[in-house]
Amino acid sequence: MYKLFSKLPPLLARGNSRILFLLAGLGALCGIITSMVLTGIVVPAALPAIVAPIGASSVLVFALPASPLAGPRAVILGNVISAAIGVAVSMVIENQMLGAGIAVGLAIMGMSATRSLHPPGGAAALTAVLLHPSSAGVGAAVLFPFVPVGLNSLLLVCVGIAFHRLDGRSYPHKAVPATQQAEQAAGLHRDDVLAALHKTNETFDIELEDLERLLVLAELHAQERQTTVQKPAFPSKPASRALRPATPRPSAA
Repeated sequence: MYKLFSKLPPLLARGNSRILFLLAGLGALCGIITSMVLTGIVVPAALPAIVAPIGASSVLVFALPASPLAGPRAVILGNVISAAIGVAVSMVIENQMLGAGIAVGLAIMGMSATRSLHPPGGAAALTAVLLHPSSAGVGAAVLFPFVPVGLNSLLLVCVGIAFHRLDGRSYPHKAVPATQQAEQAAGLHRDDVLAALHKTNETFDIELEDLERLLVLAELHAQERQTTVQKPAFPSKPASRALRPATPRPSAA
């Protein structure tokens, strides 16, 4: 099975490790079990020990730890804010279909405004509307964004930090900007990257510093490749000496 998956083209750009998806699965296993067990100790009986959005959060934390959407701030604050919005909407709007749409829309706005955009946050808002914790009392409704959602998120992040220290990847991810010398050698500057992003009119799941460093490294590699191609594989042989015209022999008398 490993050989089968290794032959498939990668869905996302990644480094040279071929076992990242195995480590991501193992990390998610540890994160989900830890979150569910420890939260189950303190959560009231009226609330679940774990919510479904934490499963989506684990995909980002363990499979895409370098993503800005997977950082601790995004995971914890994004889920808590979204769950709180979902609870508030469920208490004000009785129509569940309308409330679900409004809750997810407001959650996206709230996460974007607080720089904590986290895709599973939309699911956290939706879960709050569908689960309707206020039906178990005002106390349960107020507690829901913090326990289980907030505690689940916090425990998942803690497991992620410990796990990625073992597998060698940085989490929380710290973008390493390209050095000034590398930028000058590549002939690429931050303004060039910003101009290219502006022309695409798209949002990409990568930090600006990481994108700039990646482009600089690619440009330097292209320059090295071109230099290698232009350089002759073998030293050229010295030009042969021009042959002198043969001196005609005197004819026999």
